[in-house]
Amino acid sequence: MGKRIVLHVGAMKSGTSYLQTLLMDNKARLAEHGVVVPGERWGDQVVGVAEVLERRRVMRGSPGTGAWQSLVDEVLAHDGTSVISMEFFGPVGLPKIEKVRDSFGDVRVEAVVTARDLGRNIPAMWQEFVKNGGTTSLEDYVEKVRKREDEGSRFWREQSIGAIARRWSDVLGVDAVTVVTVPGPGVPGEELWNRFSTTLSVDPTVVEQPPRSNESLGAASVEVVRRLNASLSDLSFGQYAPVVKHRLAKKTLGGRRGDEPAIGFDVPAWVGPSAERMIANIEKLGVAVVGDLQELRPVSTPGVAPGAVSAEEQLAAATAGMEGLVRALVSLRERQGAS
Repeated sequence: MGKRIVLHVGAMKSGTSYLQTLLMDNKARLAEHGVVVPGERWGDQVVGVAEVLERRRVMRGSPGTGAWQSLVDEVLAHDGTSVISMEFFGPVGLPKIEKVRDSFGDVRVEAVVTARDLGRNIPAMWQEFVKNGGTTSLEDYVEKVRKREDEGSRFWREQSIGAIARRWSDVLGVDAVTVVTVPGPGVPGEELWNRFSTTLSVDPTVVEQPPRSNESLGAASVEVVRRLNASLSDLSFGQYAPVVKHRLAKKTLGGRRGDEPAIGFDVPAWVGPSAERMIANIEKLGVAVVGDLQELRPVSTPGVAPGAVSAEEQLAAATAGMEGLVRALVSLRERQGAS
């Protein structure tokens, strides 16, 4: 195959966290089979990609530190396949794609886009929006997605798979871009890796599957976070993210998912035609597809509307969240006292 770098460019909420965890957990095993995963930890890829794409919010305003060049150097030192996985790549424009490509000199650069149906991704993207400080209800968010305005415009920048694939193919060539579809409900989770591994030309069985972790929230918990966000609008992202997004939402309330009703979503009539246009755009582009584009047809998700969750259920979630934050604060104070 020769020297090449495979850039997994998203899209968001398409199994990216699962694949990123798997790649890093199996870094040594993959290296034994000719695939290098640059960086000591996935955070190195986050910082490096944020640097080259000038994502100041992620970098928290700090100047470049050479993190991207460190990743590039690992790629250049390896005579085989390397892989970097980061959703930040997905919505970027042609100048930054060219900048990324040019970083690698003569090394072949390929892009892989993982894609999940809109029926599952609209509520998933709304939840991610809430975990990043958003206050819009799911119903209003869906309407903004339909109108492609405000946060709905951001949704389409992240989820227009045909447009993402087209931009990357404009720079890298159609033969250097692959769309991998996320299997539908009920299919074993490892099937996504089985598909993704073909883009790396590696036997999927050489890895160990990571523990299944789902950072999504139940309907009561996400409603609690959404309501809390309205009182925290004065916080910077650097202040908000470590406490609310990571400690409260992911580490504390995420553990309650099995105790709460799931977020339900009935696919609106307008979503079907949008999905059909997306499928047609990918087919017209002519990029390689692993999986089946028919899996991008939207499916409804059973569950309840977050706005319909009872006050008692919200109180239980809020109490659990407060307990988690108190315990984290006590632990922090004990560590500080011991130092």
